[in-house]
Amino acid sequence: MTTVLFADHDYPDIELERALFNEAGVDVVSAQCKTEDEVIAHGGGCCAILLQYAPITDRVLGALPDVGIVSRIGAGYDTIDAAACEKRGVWLANSPDYGVGEVATHALALALASIRNIVAYHRDIGAGKWDFLSSGPLRRPGELALGVVGLGRIGKRMAHVSRNVFKQIIAYDPYLIDGDFPPYVERMRSLADLAGESDIVSLHTPLTTETRGMIDAGFFAAAKRGMTLVNTSRGAVVDLGDLVRALDTGIVAGAALDVLPVEPVPRDSPLISDPRVILTPHAAFFSIEAEKELRHKAVQNIVSWLRRGRPDYPVTIGTRAP
Repeated sequence: MTTVLFADHDYPDIELERALFNEAGVDVVSAQCKTEDEVIAHGGGCCAILLQYAPITDRVLGALPDVGIVSRIGAGYDTIDAAACEKRGVWLANSPDYGVGEVATHALALALASIRNIVAYHRDIGAGKWDFLSSGPLRRPGELALGVVGLGRIGKRMAHVSRNVFKQIIAYDPYLIDGDFPPYVERMRSLADLAGESDIVSLHTPLTTETRGMIDAGFFAAAKRGMTLVNTSRGAVVDLGDLVRALDTGIVAGAALDVLPVEPVPRDSPLISDPRVILTPHAAFFSIEAEKELRHKAVQNIVSWLRRGRPDYPVTIGTRAP
């Protein structure tokens, strides 16, 4: 029987995946691989790898010549060497569109919670304060500009759900032509221009060598003073040291972060004790429906490759056939 390695997961059970693979006549080897050696040890004889976080490197692929496709349960693929997949003819697939609405509405919720001081009000009430002025002055959202960095699926949805909340929606995405910008979104020609015009900046960019650490001291130096930063994309897009300094100097009035470079957040992180910071536990993607869709699509990538020689959501084009 055809065999797939389910390299790692953090779900209570994998009955959903087993049922889908069983229907397709595929056997599943389940593991919790944390290292390359563990993936190699469990992946012998498998034609495909399904994973969440397990490392898929050139060494792994070289040691598993039967593997023709790697499918990530998620949109990002930070732990997978895409160049190695391409070099070795291995298909790399992901699930890029499963939680678009969830992430966009979570980002909007974080933005509003920050600029309306929702968490601060809750904390003040717990401390015995009942005063609408307890958290300081608030500005009308309809007078503020929202800046969106990255106008892909989620960035566009964020712009769409926010267009009637804020006065202006602006965006920066150097990879889109002008015609791909919605009519209600004004294009910024540089990240610095967006920083200088935005009251709230919401990040919706993948993590690449280009975007890693791009929200840094230079970005904050160009930013409008008192801005709010929202990140539901990838934690390493933001230089946390520079963000903390921007908070300390008042350049950033509030930060709402769903993702961090190190997760869970270290207990000694200054972000935890800063009342201007809102943290959520990498939860923007989640709803019951989104998780089911995500897991189904990741499995279906492998099933489609087995049946047709091509996954539904390819990231790299492979040459290995089932």
